[in-house]
Amino acid sequence: MQKIRSIDLMMEKIHIKKMTVGVIGLGYVGLPLAMELVEAGYKVVGIDIDSQKINSLSEGKSHILDITDSQVNNAIQSEQFQVTSDFQVLGDLDVVSICVPTPLNKNQEPDISYLTYTAEKIERYLDNPLLIILESTTYPGSTREIFAERLNQAGKHMDEDYFLCFSPERVDPGNSKFQTKSIPKVIGGLTPASAQLAEKLYASVLDEVVVVSSLETAEMSKLLENTFRSINIAFVNEMALMCERMGLDIWETIDAAATKPFGFMPFYPGPGVGGHCIPLDPMYLHWKGKQSKFFNKFIETAQEINMNMPYRVVDKIQDALNIQGKSLNEAKVLLVGVAYKSDINDVRESPALDVYEILKERGTVISVLDPFVPSFKDRDDQVVPVIQSQSCAFEQYDCVVILTKHTKLDYNGLLESSKAIVDMQHVYKDIQANHIYRIGGGVLHEPTNLTLTT
Repeated sequence: MQKIRSIDLMMEKIHIKKMTVGVIGLGYVGLPLAMELVEAGYKVVGIDIDSQKINSLSEGKSHILDITDSQVNNAIQSEQFQVTSDFQVLGDLDVVSICVPTPLNKNQEPDISYLTYTAEKIERYLDNPLLIILESTTYPGSTREIFAERLNQAGKHMDEDYFLCFSPERVDPGNSKFQTKSIPKVIGGLTPASAQLAEKLYASVLDEVVVVSSLETAEMSKLLENTFRSINIAFVNEMALMCERMGLDIWETIDAAATKPFGFMPFYPGPGVGGHCIPLDPMYLHWKGKQSKFFNKFIETAQEINMNMPYRVVDKIQDALNIQGKSLNEAKVLLVGVAYKSDINDVRESPALDVYEILKERGTVISVLDPFVPSFKDRDDQVVPVIQSQSCAFEQYDCVVILTKHTKLDYNGLLESSKAIVDMQHVYKDIQANHIYRIGGGVLHEPTNLTLTT
């Protein structure tokens, strides 16, 4: 009877929007989710171990570009949203969504320390029936191992004391078309009752919910999504290098192939892959496969190709400097764009960081320009200042390298003033000039129109 009472009580709370929902980890995943929950009418408690982040949010200030200060301030002022670093509040919650980091360690293996820390806190403060939803990317089986097994050993009973689901985050920072509310939400439950509760909760907040048969299926779906992207990006990166060798233009080739209305999806070359997902998720899958003595060669090869792309960028820079009779050592190079993708301030796993480190090791005098990023930390944990502007004195550099295609950049001024440009983002698609160097760009021609159409 207790099982029925717990489920019925929680279902009723969802129905009348009386659930108190906790969100652990208020980063690029957690804060947008918290705002959607508030918008849907739930009381939300945000939990984060970063005291600076908590202080900023409590003052109504957002650290995420996709979330405005006014959204946070309105949520705080309405008392529908509160933030804390004290995990004791877990005892007062009905639901907790876990959005903590799941990085790789130096050996490219999963670091689940944030997950185990969170599981310890939940076990310690679990007093009332609690729906636990893990959103952090992880390997198949980890939700069951880290949470269910721990709680069971502590004498907690599933479908009575706790309900457990995995629902992979699908956040794409800076994407104005697809945001948390409009992206279909996959849910896998430890039990049918767990999945039913999570489905009812998220269906009251988001546009579409997709329930799958198990925790592991939901976990695997996230890894499959991003491994697919990693492998295809690696493929086109290698094709770009092949096209260079053959004197062909990979960009024109992709555009031609993309005219086929079926059976082809365009991917584009670049300086590597960045963000929390694509560089990391495939390695979670690769690591888990090895546990079952399965070695995924596609993942290994893709990782090798993508992680070597920053070195190919440096090769291009050296080509541009050779024409000027200069070497990397003591050359003045400007890196344009350090964020891992366009129009965001997120530098996590950005290939630009690797380009910076390689150049630094070779004695290059490096400057960085990015209108969205004020600074970043290098491998020595030193703060590197960034020219946070749309333009600068491009002519003072021996080579300017476009690594991220931000819309807020003076590309015409860069084109007219720079001695040499390494264009890794195909910014100058319709311009052929001897001072522009591209990946997969084919044969350069004499200068034509030196004005970029915007």
